Amino acid sequence: MPDLPPLREVIARHGLSASKKLGQNFLFDEQLLDRIAAIPGELTGKNVLEIGPGPGGLTRALLRAGANVTAIEMDTRCLPALAELTEVFPGQLTVFEGDAMKLDHGELMNGKPFAVVANLPYNVGTALFVNWLGGSKGNNTWPPQWSSLTLMFQQEVAQRIVAPCGGSAYGRLAVLSQWRSSAKLALKVHRSAFTPPPKVMSAIVHIEPQEAPEGVSPRTLERLTEAAFGQRRKMLRQSLKGVPGALEALEKLGIDPTRRAETISVDEFVSIAKALG
Repeated sequence: MPDLPPLREVIARHGLSASKKLGQNFLFDEQLLDRIAAIPGELTGKNVLEIGPGPGGLTRALLRAGANVTAIEMDTRCLPALAELTEVFPGQLTVFEGDAMKLDHGELMNGKPFAVVANLPYNVGTALFVNWLGGSKGNNTWPPQWSSLTLMFQQEVAQRIVAPCGGSAYGRLAVLSQWRSSAKLALKVHRSAFTPPPKVMSAIVHIEPQEAPEGVSPRTLERLTEAAFGQRRKMLRQSLKGVPGALEALEKLGIDPTRRAETISVDEFVSIAKALG
């Protein structure tokens, strides 16, 4: 393994500081970064997409694990530090400058399968995640081009992704994450691990695609969950009345319209979406 300088030294040498506007928080703990890079499993020779690498802390852990990393970074201040890694790990790292929300990730990966591993910027993390799941702006091809998603979120968001039906954390993100994927909380990360420390705790979720139920439109499921959980304290007969055919679908499926969204299981939401065509 190449003998790399400490991350703090790299950041100081390039005069970098975490940008609040870009939702940046830097991780310096090399052992923690190696643990994160190990979550997706063996990465030797595999393609990995990283969003927002910053000065390259997680990037170097992925490269050490043998991955071929494609990184998207919009902060031009960080590009020189990343360029140093391309020299140390020749042929393993490709860096694109730009906004990950506007780029076609599948095209950047040349149509090849890839894993996503990222300490996502807080301000765009959820939107990117929903797109990868096939949301309104995402590619709905299933199984997807990505083989797994290993993503850092605020702990509250992570808990919403893996939440079981019936709890206060259960909502739209849980349904979209679990209806054709497996979602688990892989690692909790204390706020003190970051520089500067964020006000909230963080956690890493690991998502793997599963077989998709037949006859279900992801767009319909997305609209359905937006309506249901947009007014989560109301009964379904109120929250879903603006979704054409939803109340008739409830009756057809024998689902009590006086129930609230948080009591409707993932399978029941899938059944309603299937009934809506």
